[in-house]
Amino acid sequence: MTTKPKYPIGTQFMTRGKYPRLCTVVDVWTTYANGGQVVKVRYVATHTLNGQVVTDTDVVETSIDMGKIP
Repeated sequence: MTTKPKYPIGTQFMTRGKYPRLCTVVDVWTTYANGGQVVKVRYVATHTLNGQVVTDTDVVETSIDMGKIP
């Protein structure tokens, strides 16, 4: 696994499903093992729903790959 995140903060993507939403990456969380190896990289993304900001803290890189806005 790479040690650098693929997407920077501010990247926008559309979720998949019946009601797609425009999400924005606001943070990157990297988990390391005891030996210093990267275990996982997760993105924190937000979107607006009925005037409220909703935060998703477990967005994988593949979700962003599939819905990335060019």
